[in-house]
Amino acid sequence: MKHMPTGIPSFDPVLNGGVPLGSVILLSGGAGGGNVEFAYSSVLSHARSKKAGKEICSENLCFPEEIVYFTFTKLASSIRREIELSFRADSEIFDGTVRFIDLSKIYFDASVVPRKWYSKTDIVETLQSRRHEPESLFGELSKQMETIPPGSLIVFDSLTDIATQHANDAEWHQFISFLRGIQRVAKYWNTTYYMLISDAIFEPRRMAEIKDCCDASISFEWEEASGRRRQRVMFIEKFRMVMPDLEENDFVKFAVRITGDGGFEVSNIRMVI
Repeated sequence: MKHMPTGIPSFDPVLNGGVPLGSVILLSGGAGGGNVEFAYSSVLSHARSKKAGKEICSENLCFPEEIVYFTFTKLASSIRREIELSFRADSEIFDGTVRFIDLSKIYFDASVVPRKWYSKTDIVETLQSRRHEPESLFGELSKQMETIPPGSLIVFDSLTDIATQHANDAEWHQFISFLRGIQRVAKYWNTTYYMLISDAIFEPRRMAEIKDCCDASISFEWEEASGRRRQRVMFIEKFRMVMPDLEENDFVKFAVRITGDGGFEVSNIRMVI
C-alpha cells in the first residue's frame, strides 16, 4: 500500500511514511486547537518539496501530483499570506507549487451579504450574471475537482462553511451525499483530502454523520496539563487501514505544539488512552 507523506517529520514515521493514498481525512477542532496549523504545515512542506524538485513517486511513497487549496469564504491571498507569516516561509514558496481556488463569490451569492463586499463587478454585470443557488456550489466544486490530476492533495477550508449553509434536513442530506461521493471517488483518483471543520458548531448526531463519510477523523483540542497549564493534543478517533497498527503501538493520542520554524509538531511524548 502506497502512502502520501503529511510532510510533518514528527508524525509521518508513526504512519509508516504517511497516509494511505485516497484517504479523506477530517481535521476537526476548536479555536487554536491545531487542525488549521496541521493543514498549513502539510501544504507548506509539500510546496517546499516541489520547489526542490523532489521525486513524485518511489516504491512506497508518493508525493502529491498537485496541491490544491479550496477556500469558500476567505481570500486565497489571505490564506497564503497567513501561512507565509506564521511559519516564516519565503513569499514565493507557493508560486507554481500550490493552486488556490477561491469559491467565495458563489458562496456569498447565495447569502444576504451585499455583493460589493466580495465582488468588484458593476450592477450591469450583476444583472447579466446568473444568480447562484446554494447547491451550485457543489456543482462548481465538482467541476473544479475534475480538473485536478489523480494522486493530488486537496484541502477544503473549511467544511464548516458549506455545512452551515445546509441546515434543513433536505439540504443536509444533499451535503452528506456529496461527502460520500468524495469518499468514493477519492479511491479511484488516489487523491488525499484534508477537510477542516469546527466540530463544536454541530450537534453530535450530525457530527457523527460527517465523520462516517471520512476515512480518518483526527481531533485537535486543548487539555489541562500540570501546573494549570494547557496542552494541545491530537487524538486519532479513527483511521481506516491504519488504526490497528496505531493501537498496537499505543499511538492514539499525542501532545503537539506549533512553532514558527517547525510548524505543526508532534511531541516525542506519546499519550496512551
